[in-house]
Amino acid sequence: MRLENFPKRYLIVFLTFISTSVCYIERVGFSIAYTVAADAVGIDQSSKGTILSTFFVGYACSQVPGGWAAQKIGGRKVLLLSFVLWSSTCFLVPLDPNRVGPLVVARLLVGVAQGFIFPSIHTVLAQWVPPHERSRLVSITTSGMYLGAAIGMWLLPALVEFRGPESVFLVEALAGGIWSVLWFWYATDPPRSEHPKAMAVGFGGSLLPTNLNQNGSVHPKTTKIPWKKIMVSLPVWAIVVNNFTFHYALYVLMNWLPTYFELGLQLSLQKMDSSKMMPYLNMFAFSVLGGFIADYLITKRIFSVTRTHKFLNSVGFIVASASLMALPFFRTSSGVIFCSSVALGFLALGRAGFAVNHMDIAPRYAGILMGVSNTAGTLAGIIGVDLTGKLLEASKMMYSDLSNPESWRLVFFIPGLLCIFSSVVFLIFSTGERIFD
Repeated sequence: MRLENFPKRYLIVFLTFISTSVCYIERVGFSIAYTVAADAVGIDQSSKGTILSTFFVGYACSQVPGGWAAQKIGGRKVLLLSFVLWSSTCFLVPLDPNRVGPLVVARLLVGVAQGFIFPSIHTVLAQWVPPHERSRLVSITTSGMYLGAAIGMWLLPALVEFRGPESVFLVEALAGGIWSVLWFWYATDPPRSEHPKAMAVGFGGSLLPTNLNQNGSVHPKTTKIPWKKIMVSLPVWAIVVNNFTFHYALYVLMNWLPTYFELGLQLSLQKMDSSKMMPYLNMFAFSVLGGFIADYLITKRIFSVTRTHKFLNSVGFIVASASLMALPFFRTSSGVIFCSSVALGFLALGRAGFAVNHMDIAPRYAGILMGVSNTAGTLAGIIGVDLTGKLLEASKMMYSDLSNPESWRLVFFIPGLLCIFSSVVFLIFSTGERIFD
């Protein structure tokens, strides 16, 4: 079936789903390729952590500007520009762990470019997707992140083995380039008559009142944002804390699991079978499942909105906590894959609790709240990934190498304890009732 034969809004959703998949293939791919290249020349774990966390510095800096640019210029154009920028960076910058400067600049650029992607996607979806389809279609688009991570873990280690770490960058640049051509060719701004009325998607799929510019871009109606009330609101902080914890655990696993297999278990990712993709495939499945469970519990009036989100958040984070803290006790690939699959799967289930809570408590300012909590999630990547490298370097000095399970215990205990703390905070302070007019 030819792409142009799809209903236009479904074609747009399909292309944005592919875009989020490609972005996460890039993120997983860099951690795999850089781990192999850095270990080959003896780069210490602290330095590895610094390089791996650099992406998140750029990513944190561009989320709010990305939303502003998408609203002023148009999400379709900004999304294309973002892909061209990060794809070009992957293609042009060589992977040389001994050349720290160029690598830092490259990862900063990739982070900045990818920080524009999700605000742009949500602006585009706001233009094309009618309100009654928005929840499930936005969920489908964002679930591409986890499918992309699964594909990256499945295919890229073999690519590294046969063609070397540099080949990962070239493949990612090629994938980004192909997507850019498809987007340029098929994506358009909707006719004004087809534009969904009076709503737009903010950061992370939240809904805000909007007006439509002549060029098809969307900008919020002028309204006074209650910043003081937002910053002192305990339900808001419950969301922020849980967003931080979710991304701390996700980014630590995404960036350091390859090192754990290579140095902690003395196993080669290249020689492992397709089971290594299971943690992210499980996350993809539970992400979709969580949305359906939440809708079912609420629409069937089994639980209230508040109890539904507290239930999903608590179950997800508590099970994830137990799995994370058990992970270093397993010394086989199957045990580690099982634990990390359970951890990431239930983190995704817990996300169905806190991630939509912005719209419960502040539908008018949900995009603003998502921007605040997403910034906390990005800071978690900076802190968690860099801190893990420093912890491993200190453990290496204490235990002589990283094959000792004690070297990794604190690495996984920290996100495990954060999950417990966050679930308690959400259980006590969150609400499904509207608290902002």
